[in-house]
Amino acid sequence: MSEPTQRMIESNGIRLNIAEQGKGPLVLLCHGFPESWYSWRHQIDALAAAGFHAVAPDMRGYGKSDAPEAIDQYTMFHLVGDLVGLLDALDAKTAVIVGHDWGAGIAWQAARLRPDRFRAVVALSVPFRPRGPVRPTSVMPRTSDAQFYQLYFQEPGVAEIEFERDPRATVRNMLYGASGEAAAAIRAAAASSGASPDLGMVPRSGGMLRGPGAPDTLPAWLSEADIDFYAAEFKRSGFRGPLNYYRNVDRNWELMAAFTGLPVTVPALYVAGDRDMVVSFPGTDQLLANLKQFVPALRDIQMLPGCGHWTQQERPSEVSAAIIDFVRGLPN
Repeated sequence: MSEPTQRMIESNGIRLNIAEQGKGPLVLLCHGFPESWYSWRHQIDALAAAGFHAVAPDMRGYGKSDAPEAIDQYTMFHLVGDLVGLLDALDAKTAVIVGHDWGAGIAWQAARLRPDRFRAVVALSVPFRPRGPVRPTSVMPRTSDAQFYQLYFQEPGVAEIEFERDPRATVRNMLYGASGEAAAAIRAAAASSGASPDLGMVPRSGGMLRGPGAPDTLPAWLSEADIDFYAAEFKRSGFRGPLNYYRNVDRNWELMAAFTGLPVTVPALYVAGDRDMVVSFPGTDQLLANLKQFVPALRDIQMLPGCGHWTQQERPSEVSAAIIDFVRGLPN
């Protein structure tokens, strides 16, 4: 297969860079943090070979796409609006939407709010989470000496300074740090010491990128060339846009009040690694056990043994096959 081509698309008042390949029914691939269209490199090729038009945008604030400065330009309505505009620009009536991490949260909401445009959804790592009774940040873990990483991201400029000091080291350490290989090492160390790992906690006395970092030899699924690609993107774009997604979690909670109780009605598939930190968060096991209450057309939950957070990169062939099988099984 040929390499994906890239072009700029006007959508929702901004310009989005997209990578695309293949012809056929549209499959829209939405990445998470801290990634880019490149995180779907394996699936783009596989979907194109299977007879689909695979399109992976650099989401708002990432890569070559526009990055509005104002924090309030990164609400869920902006992000879903970008994707509706993208469908319009591609002259596509509908698409199957696939998302990972933040992209999964956006994909769930796109399918929930616009089932007329997004005919099915595949979510990786992040399950659909119904709106809670209180602001999300008010129940995030915090202690006198540490706070949940999403709380650390709230103050504009703080995480940017840390992450932009050396974008290559930042991406390298983050991608390894949430991998299945790192999760196994952390669990082994915790078992030998008897201490339980503090999932997602950032010490108040230091930044998020603490500890030994990634080893000299990366896991087989991640190359130094992959790190180089991501690093170049973040050197150009910075981290403010991506971090602004987190700075809207409470605003999104306010804005989505009118849709409380509205289920995701389109066919859905959920795929995650059994070593994904998201799956380990308190309450996620119960959420997955009851996911069909909120997603009644859920077809399957697939857990990938030994896989960490970077689902489609750590297990590219399994994820590509799962997406293709799911999409082929949809009604025409």
